[in-house]
Amino acid sequence: MSTRQDSENDDPVVENIVQLAEPMAAGEKPRERWRMGTEHEKLVYRTRDFQAPSYDEPGGIRDLLLSMQEFGWKPVEEGGKVIALSGSDGAISLEPAGQFELSGAPLENLHQTCAETGRHLAQVKAIGERTGISFLGLGMWPDKRRDELPVMPKGRYAIMLRHMPRVGTMGLDMMLRTCTIQVNLDYSSEADMVQKFRTSLALQPLATALFANSPFTEGKPNGFLSYRSHIWSDTDPHRTGMLPFVFEQGFGYQRYVEYMLDVPMYFVYRDGKYIDAAGQSFRDFLDGKLPALPGERPRISDWTDHLSTAFPEVRLKSFLEMRGADGGPWNKICALPAFWVGLLYDQAALDAAWDLVKDWDMDGREALRSAVPKLGLAAPLPGGGRLADIAAEVLKISRAGLTARGQLNASGDNESIYLAPLDEIVTSGKVPAQRLLDKFNGEWGGDIGRVYEESF
Repeated sequence: MSTRQDSENDDPVVENIVQLAEPMAAGEKPRERWRMGTEHEKLVYRTRDFQAPSYDEPGGIRDLLLSMQEFGWKPVEEGGKVIALSGSDGAISLEPAGQFELSGAPLENLHQTCAETGRHLAQVKAIGERTGISFLGLGMWPDKRRDELPVMPKGRYAIMLRHMPRVGTMGLDMMLRTCTIQVNLDYSSEADMVQKFRTSLALQPLATALFANSPFTEGKPNGFLSYRSHIWSDTDPHRTGMLPFVFEQGFGYQRYVEYMLDVPMYFVYRDGKYIDAAGQSFRDFLDGKLPALPGERPRISDWTDHLSTAFPEVRLKSFLEMRGADGGPWNKICALPAFWVGLLYDQAALDAAWDLVKDWDMDGREALRSAVPKLGLAAPLPGGGRLADIAAEVLKISRAGLTARGQLNASGDNESIYLAPLDEIVTSGKVPAQRLLDKFNGEWGGDIGRVYEESF
């Protein structure tokens, strides 16, 4: 989740609703300036007992952050505590229970993305070997109860932890127990944004299936392949889901603004502190009637913050965020941006991908989204068949898009090499969670502790 670094006291006050579409319009870039920013979270555990380290303990999360300075990272503080880092490879931040996240820099190609990922993992592993911590690439803690997990000292998390149980049964699980891989992508115009949003939203269940990697809860199989994805079904109905209006005629920046105005607020950030505004209305804020700040109107930075508090399957800010995938090991981190860049950054590929899904109705899209966490590639498609029936075709389209980009590494390979882990999944028909379940029921003999032997 986002980390604020200052209160931006001098940024413009929002005078009218039209201004609220400006950050989205400002994200428009010509094709030659399109970039990709990859975010990946990982679970942190102590090697001596497999428990999650707290922020303050010796060798814990704070010390991990401070140790990263030896690689050139600069600390970001909140309330006198280091809660994030900034550097040439982007930003490092903490999820609520100490899940360690790299939000990578905007990069030109996937070879750079994988090099960035490799640098980061080498850095954290080097520190971990000295301090007795290690990392796990899964979509959810496989064996931890919520009450066994620490909470990081970030103001927005305290507000969200109080608010989540009021609006859903699994919001605390989302915050404390899950990890994801995401990629942020650009668009050239409002029309380009619309086509990319619709295509990626319809195909997000396929990404969820291919990256499904959270089949355990508190040490036992939970009946799902992506329990992380299932958690979103009862986190907060006001800020999650498949967004039917995206597929309606007339969708664009202003329609997304209207959606976000109906998403309840979490907080307002002022003078380095988070003010609790959970459940309050940004529309009231526009009128100077926000109970948390009576008489004050929002600044552009307040709106930017608010855009980060909705959690649909695809999210629009000044770029598009692909949000459907579970966390995973190194090769899956590279595969997720490869999947989406191939589909969305070449026009022929984008058109072909949209042709595959454009005739699906909304009921079918919703049914697919609901079925995927449990069934994975066996989930039923709108109109008949299974998700597995289109998986190979979608990968073929993505590969063609990556090949057309012509981005080569030093060995002369184009970016399609990063789809190899997904090709193997589609060929075998087994998503990562199914392989973990096979091990749990086979060679592990039901011992969930063996999951920690899996390499990140």
